[in-house]
Amino acid sequence: MKQFVTREHELEPVPGLPGTLPEGEQMLWQGRPSARLVARHVLKNRWIAGYFLVLAIWAVVGGLYDGRPLAGIVFSVAVLTALAAIVIGMLELFAWGVHKTTLYTITSSRVVLRFGVAFSITLNLPFKQIGALALADQGKGAGNVAIQLLPGHRLSWLVQWPHVRGWRFANVEPSLICLTDAKKASDVLALALSQHASVHSGHARLTQAGPAKGTHAGPAAVEAAE
Repeated sequence: MKQFVTREHELEPVPGLPGTLPEGEQMLWQGRPSARLVARHVLKNRWIAGYFLVLAIWAVVGGLYDGRPLAGIVFSVAVLTALAAIVIGMLELFAWGVHKTTLYTITSSRVVLRFGVAFSITLNLPFKQIGALALADQGKGAGNVAIQLLPGHRLSWLVQWPHVRGWRFANVEPSLICLTDAKKASDVLALALSQHASVHSGHARLTQAGPAKGTHAGPAAVEAAE
């Protein structure tokens, strides 16, 4: 898929796109990940905060059991609290960076993912390379939209992270992650895929799939394929 990846978007003629839209192509939807959802579902900040809380409780209980001075116990808890604040702060900063540097675009003929906190990358996915979609619900309309590619088109999981479907290393599925309006995005993309398929092959297929395994939440998945 070397022809679909570029690394510069500082001079974007259209925000989120590597170039102006060709004649006849229309922009249908644009969005970006929520920093709050990225921190919670991708970076697991709540789990990490809970881990430090358990350590702090253990320090208090263990200190009292061992008969340590109260000042020593307080110092241990203070150190753990400071470490927790630093780690959580770094995670929140990274999540904010993902939010600010990412822009997803759905047009009438492709999906474009522009992302990269450290290195800027634009991934261009024509509809003819997309086999199916999977929607993972994160509650209150939020979620991920994973894109399954047709055989023969592979990407690097590390390069794409965190914009990938979790634990799909062999067959990487680029994803529109942590959207507050994921259902709307998936509906727009599924309809666009269906219309594109009907124009180019004379038929389209929309199916209802099971849970999106490997995503952070997965009650139901919607798949669209040519």
